[in-house]
Amino acid sequence: MKQETIWITGASSGIGETLALEYVKQGHIVYGSARSIKKLNMVKSKAQGLSGDFRPLVVDVCDCDAIMAGYTILKEQVGIPHKIILNAGTHKPTSASMFSLKDHRILMEINYMGVMNCLDVVLPDLLHRKSGQIAIVSSVAGYRGLPMASGYGASKAALINFCESIKAELEQNGIDLRLVNPGFIKTPLTDLNEFPMPFLMPVEDAVQKLIKGLEGNRFEITFPTRFAIIMKLLRMLPNFIYLPITRKILKG
Repeated sequence: MKQETIWITGASSGIGETLALEYVKQGHIVYGSARSIKKLNMVKSKAQGLSGDFRPLVVDVCDCDAIMAGYTILKEQVGIPHKIILNAGTHKPTSASMFSLKDHRILMEINYMGVMNCLDVVLPDLLHRKSGQIAIVSSVAGYRGLPMASGYGASKAALINFCESIKAELEQNGIDLRLVNPGFIKTPLTDLNEFPMPFLMPVEDAVQKLIKGLEGNRFEITFPTRFAIIMKLLRMLPNFIYLPITRKILKG
């Protein structure tokens, strides 16, 4: 297998951490970025002895200067990465009756604008080289509006629409764009949820599905499969059927 250089945002925990370690295990050079050097160094310690190399990059995806500084270090050391996985994101329940502009702004700034900030830095190089793979991690929560998820769902829906809009143009320029839409994956973030999570998937299984998807040729990568199918079916329902379902969900 040819060694690749891979940049993964949100690599200090959850899907990002597990994905980074798996790629290092396969022998690749992985630059993992997050805000906490302490957490990144913990990932680096787990990667010791594996055949590849994990290199921490302290980057806040909301800080354009930090992104540029981190990417400059990466590029000076190994050149333009072969694969860029924009995975950084967060979740917080949002309520209409206790509306918080701050919460909605934070979710949009991290989940959506965080991706835009990274693309602003890396896309010029990829377009000039006319090659490379970009994976953007959204969520099945972006398919339709869900109770208590107006901020999170809106940020993920924006990513889905964005990816669908630019896919063909990037393809014409030699860039392979992938849209990743996970369902419920067992991570420290979902451990905070206090509601039932159907078809909850172990993060190790999710990462294997993600890697297999990136090696294939499908634009959209979803997992777990059964939950993704259910959410896709809900997306097709007319409002007069779907909205009563959300009312029942809200009532519990």
